[in-house]
Amino acid sequence: MKYRHFDRRARMLAHRAWTESERRVVWRGLSGRLAIAIEPLLGLVFMTFLTFGIIWRAHHVPADATLIKIAWIFALGAVAFLGYFVAVLVAPFIAYIQTFKPIYVVDGYVRYREPDEYSEIDASGYVATLFEDRSVACEWECFGTKHLPNRTIPALVEFSEYAGIHRIDGKSTGLVPENLPTLAIGIAPRKGEHPTDK
Repeated sequence: MKYRHFDRRARMLAHRAWTESERRVVWRGLSGRLAIAIEPLLGLVFMTFLTFGIIWRAHHVPADATLIKIAWIFALGAVAFLGYFVAVLVAPFIAYIQTFKPIYVVDGYVRYREPDEYSEIDASGYVATLFEDRSVACEWECFGTKHLPNRTIPALVEFSEYAGIHRIDGKSTGLVPENLPTLAIGIAPRKGEHPTDK
């Protein structure tokens, strides 16, 4: 889901904080990514060590003064691993920071609509939380294999600006699973039942 529109009036809605269990699920996702990020972190440290080691040796051992010509290769490797490290962690870190923002509650509507000319190629449509007057409080672009139908339903909605709709009429949408394994290991669906469906 990708955030598309947020009406500033929504900030005046009733809201609640994320519960500890909801925040714990997001933390476990982040901790799983931190475990994955060990690889680029080690690559970054190793390439940085080689870069500075070559520079030091080129300046302190006269016979190896020409080695400095290859230091930039390892420096580029360090930069690549730094980019990989940041790419692995940026989305889950932002998601965790968002758990300190409010979850808004509105007695209004949920609107589903098909993709339009502004949609991304693999988008399945849009889902929006509407105020009582049917104006858009917040809208998100959705991705999936089936297109969303054009439909509006009255509902008591809990949503957050970044994540999307958490609950409709008190029932979880599955946006934040009830539980997540430690380090989020084993959540990628393979064959059979998904671990979070248990």
